[in-house]
Amino acid sequence: MIWSILAIVLVLIGVAGTLLPALPGLPLVFAGLLLAAWADQFARVSGTTMLILAVITAIAMLADFVAGILGPKFAGASRWAVGGAAIGALIGLFFGPIGLLFGPFAGAVVAELIYRENFAQATKAGLGAWLGLVIGAVAKVAALISMLGIFAFAWFKA
Repeated sequence: MIWSILAIVLVLIGVAGTLLPALPGLPLVFAGLLLAAWADQFARVSGTTMLILAVITAIAMLADFVAGILGPKFAGASRWAVGGAAIGALIGLFFGPIGLLFGPFAGAVVAELIYRENFAQATKAGLGAWLGLVIGAVAKVAALISMLGIFAFAWFKA
């Protein structure tokens, strides 16, 4: 029973972490799902299913990482803009959904302005950083939905 409760807690924290940039959401969701399968002695969810979920987790994390790098790179952003976007995302946490949406953009623009002092380039860098973060977030949410769906299907079909 304690393992099942811990598994649910991990999954719930992981779901929140998928949407919030400060937590490793998908790995926590995977850990919770793995713990739930293990606690059930893999009677309902097989090791093969868990392997599939591990692959989905890895691909989504890689996609998030690559999008976070390529978005700013294609916009010609400096490393300062990428760091500013990350700081903006963290500060944005305190301002709810609007802060999460616009914090990375504002952080990238401010950092790029400090680095280059060119408003047009800073805006472009901000858009690139924001787009990279949004694409990464969409990939993580899609993976989260897929993982939960696959796990639920395996769990309830048994």
